[in-house]
Formats: sequence, C-alpha cells, structure tokens
Amino acid sequence: MSWEAKDMSEVKQQAELAKRTAPVLGSLTTEQKNEALLAMADALVTQTEAIISANKEDLARGAAGGLSSSLLDRLELNPSRIEAMAEGLRQIVELPDPIGDVLEELQRPNGLLIRKKRVPLGLIGIVYEARPNVTVDAAGLCLKSGNAVLLRGGSSALSSNRKIVEVLHQALAGTAIPTDAVQLVASTDRSSVNEMLKLNGLLDVVIPRGGHSLIQNVVTNATVPVIETGAGVCHTYLDETADPVNALKIAMNAKVQRPSVCNAMETLIVHEAYARKHLADLADKFTSAGVELRGCPVSVELASVIQPAKEADWSTEYNDYVLNVKVAKSLDEALDHIRKFGTMHSECIVTGTKANADRFLQEVDAAAVYVNASTRFTDGFEFGYGAEIGISTQKLHTRGPMGLPALTSSKYFIYGDGQIRE
Repeated sequence: MSWEAKDMSEVKQQAELAKRTAPVLGSLTTEQKNEALLAMADALVTQTEAIISANKEDLARGAAGGLSSSLLDRLELNPSRIEAMAEGLRQIVELPDPIGDVLEELQRPNGLLIRKKRVPLGLIGIVYEARPNVTVDAAGLCLKSGNAVLLRGGSSALSSNRKIVEVLHQALAGTAIPTDAVQLVASTDRSSVNEMLKLNGLLDVVIPRGGHSLIQNVVTNATVPVIETGAGVCHTYLDETADPVNALKIAMNAKVQRPSVCNAMETLIVHEAYARKHLADLADKFTSAGVELRGCPVSVELASVIQPAKEADWSTEYNDYVLNVKVAKSLDEALDHIRKFGTMHSECIVTGTKANADRFLQEVDAAAVYVNASTRFTDGFEFGYGAEIGISTQKLHTRGPMGLPALTSSKYFIYGDGQIRE
C-alpha cells in the first residue's frame, strides 16, 4: 500500500481499486466477459453449502432483530435460489453485448466520419437492502456491460454478501476480468453509504435499490449522479366497464402473486358504479388470500372486511399482504389520486372502453402503464431484456427496467485524414 493510500478510508480505497480496472473491462471481448460470468455461475453452485451457511447467520440475526417475515423471505437463500442466481448469470451470457454498438454514423461534407458508440459508464455504485441475489445480479450486469462495481448491501445480509463476493472473486481469478472489478463495502456504518455518495471523480453513477427511505437518502445526499430506481406505490384502476373476470384475475395477481416486490399493487382504485356491484366480492376474495384491506369511507361502507385507511397509508409501499382500496366517482378522480400518491413506477387500468384506456395511457406519468394486464410484468426478464439492475422511475438517462444498455454511456469516435477547421 502506498503512503497515499494509508490516508484513504477503506471505502475510497476500494473505489480506487475498482476504478483502475475500468480501462481493462472496457477493452475485453464479449467472449472474455462471458467466460468469466459462466465461471461465476459454476462457482456459486459449487459453493452452495458455504453460501447457505453464511446466510443462516444473517437469518438468525434478522429473526433476533425482529425482521418481518417478508424481509426474512427476501433474505433467505436455499439451493434453488442459489441455482436461480447462477442461472441469472447464464442468462446474461446469452444477452447481446451492448458495448461497441454504433448508435449513429455521420459522414460530413468535409470527409469526417463520426460514429457514436456505446461505452461503459465506468464504476457503478449499487446501494441495496436485504436481498443477496442483488449482489450477483449487479455484479453480472455491470461486468457484462464493461463496468466495475462497488457494492454496498444491507447490514442484514452482510455474511451472505461477503461469502458471495468471496466466491465470485475466486471464480474471476482464472479469467480476464480482474478480481478488483467487484468490490463489497463491508462496513455496516451508515457513514460508509454517505461516503460512497460523495466519491466524485471515482464513482460515475450510483444506483439505489430498496425502499423509499433508502432511495430518498441516496437522492438527497449524493453528489455523484444518481439513477433513481423506484419505490413502487403502484395502482390498479377498475373502471366502470371493466370485465369482472379479468378485473379479479388482474387485481389478485398484482397484489398476491408476490407482494414483496416493487411492481406489486399497493392501491386498488374502483369506479363507484363498479364498486357497488362487485367490491364486496372482491374484498372477500382478497381477505381469503390473506390480504388486510384498508380503504376510503365509501369502500368501508360497501365491504365490511375493509378497515378505515389513514392518510399515510395511501403513500405507503407495503411490500406485504396489505392493500389500500379507493372508490372513485370518475376516471378524473382516479387519475388525480395516482398523480398525488403514485411513484411513477407502474400503473394499470382495467377497462372495456378504448377512450378510457387511451386517456389513462396518455395522462399517467409512470415508467410503465398497463391496459388490462398486471403490473407484475414490469421486470427486465418479462420485457425480454434478461436480468435487470432495477426499475428506473426517473426520466433522464433511462426509465423502466434497466437492462445492459442502461448501464452504458456513449462516446463519439471521429475519423479524419487531415481535416482542420477553417
């Protein structure tokens, strides 16, 4: 270690080490990157027992610390989940490599040939919570797109993340990708996150993955560029002409199929005319599926199983078997509610009226807007992009499921033969 490094914090040292690998990563062939990803996948499977052993430490700490059942579920690893993580890396191998893609080509009158190409971002920081699979997904996506990565997972998954990164480093040691390209910040102190957010000149971008408070901390405190991934307060609106069979199927899937994820529905909005015919039955179906219902005064009047909602409920991302119910007198009222409480993630209308569908699509400001389909499809794999780094809810750089192309920037390559500007 040089004398300069002695004065650096551990987080900055790790960022420096990762940053130095960026030129190497940017020049690797697709074949070299794929070979490394396959080695990583094989190593995860081979080391399944060691990873599960480390994960048990996290689960024991989490249970003792009062983590909810849904968070413990997101934290838990088993052989099938580790195989799924490995399979995710294999799927990334099959995805087209975006690096070097020519986005534009211009031949100027003076003979200059200008090509705009995709290039890596450089060093990407990922701040996330209790989901060890993110460690693997983030590393795989960053490496395939030619980026180094500085990972800072939640303290509740520290043992799992340490072991996973150790396994990945062992796999990378025999490949063209330097092991320093994947760094894990092991400090559980919140100051390590805040330091990451201010590593201008080292981190090229930081991407938060987690709940509202984590995302807002990153967005508020970062001085490096941020790609804001979404807390998902997602809505499904059943309008007056919704088909009852489709409405039930879509709404149930949006909430119950996997409530712990960001594209799950948190609020069901029902047109008043539809609610007076069908809400009581809908509410019974949700209750039978184990969902706690909280609603507006009209919904409480129409279905006795619905408890009164508090104002804070409408803006809460539950990630659990809890659902808000809002009865709206019109499409206008539904749109106003979504504008007030939505997080620009995923919104759905179930309708039999094309005019209502078109207006909903046009007026709802979200990364993904659905007509007669569950919001659970907002996902890189479901969109055909393969694995994703997250769902961007912002408008600059990228929006929606972030696959490999979203982890790139562009650069102009200009070819001449002596041209000068007069």
